[in-house]
Amino acid sequence: MVFAVVAAAGTPEAHLGKGYDAVRLEQYDVAVTEFRAALKLDPTLVLRAQFPLGVALFELKQPAEARREFEAVRREAGDHPNVLYYLGRLDLMEQNFAGAIRNLTKAAEKPPFPNTAYYLGLAYFKHGDLSAAEKWLNQAAQIDPGDSLAEYQLGLVYRKQGRAEEAKQALSLSAELRRRDSDESQLRTECGQKLDHGPRDEARALCDRLYDANNADKLTALGTIYGQHGDLEAALKPLQRAVELAPQSPQTEYNLAFTYYQLGRFQDARAALAKALDRWPDLFPLNALNGKVLSKLGDDRAAYDALRRAHLLSQEDTATADLLYTATLKLASASQAARQYADALRYCTEAAALRPTDPAPHKAMAEIYAVMGRPDDAAAEQREAGRRNR
Repeated sequence: MVFAVVAAAGTPEAHLGKGYDAVRLEQYDVAVTEFRAALKLDPTLVLRAQFPLGVALFELKQPAEARREFEAVRREAGDHPNVLYYLGRLDLMEQNFAGAIRNLTKAAEKPPFPNTAYYLGLAYFKHGDLSAAEKWLNQAAQIDPGDSLAEYQLGLVYRKQGRAEEAKQALSLSAELRRRDSDESQLRTECGQKLDHGPRDEARALCDRLYDANNADKLTALGTIYGQHGDLEAALKPLQRAVELAPQSPQTEYNLAFTYYQLGRFQDARAALAKALDRWPDLFPLNALNGKVLSKLGDDRAAYDALRRAHLLSQEDTATADLLYTATLKLASASQAARQYADALRYCTEAAALRPTDPAPHKAMAEIYAVMGRPDDAAAEQREAGRRNR
């Protein structure tokens, strides 16, 4: 197992971890390189690497390349809603409105993103089916009552239908929603300042004006502000509601789990992470936080597994490597105490690879070899420990 840790930089997992991190940072050109490298090593990573590769290409405005990847995923995975959504978006960009309607209608059966209904309504509008456009744009406005784009597009639909008064109302509401967005941006700034300098009750009263029970993005932003400014208890309510509204968002799931972790509610954090990791097993932040949570819960074996996976996904993260080192030594000690010497030696060897300058793994191996009646090996490891002490 040692070789897997040492050679991790060249594994599919390492490229997946870097690719997802690049997507999170909106470094889509880097993401393309990493996902392609992962696929070269393991072409079976269809949903885990080829789909996000298509997303990165979509964001880079390379529609032909993105479509090629999404169609390849579709051939392997079938009509997955996420794939259909992006194919529909590409159809819209290419003015293939019939294709957009076909793909987005299928995606809307189990919408992967809150704006699925909006783009389906837009496709119907561009195709000239005003009745269907009205239906889906109204649904988009119900899903997100703060969506100025849905109201604006509804205004255009009403105008084409000759419904002048309704068009005027929808366009006026769209303008009002844009103004509110601007006001909310200022309110977020004032919220952060009040949390830093004002009485806690007054700060919460001000910040809770940002609470929108139907908007996952706004709830996540509010919870993040509370967390960044030290009011973790207040952060829970908006983050919990955001997860209910947008279970497809790994960032939202992570924010809630991290808040539980900071509050010392480790079982709650573990439950939140378990659901998130079922959906996104290759995201480094989720795996790393899961390792920390499991360590706090005293589940050393599970913590080791989670931290080892996180380390495979991002070898550059020294904090995770340090936690993995500690977890590995704990398992070595437990195996030694249980007289499972082969396992103990394996863990010690992994620990030595993680931290080559530390004498502790070699001291432990010297003790194990001595107990096993292998004095020459014990002496060699004792010398190695002494060399690292120097």
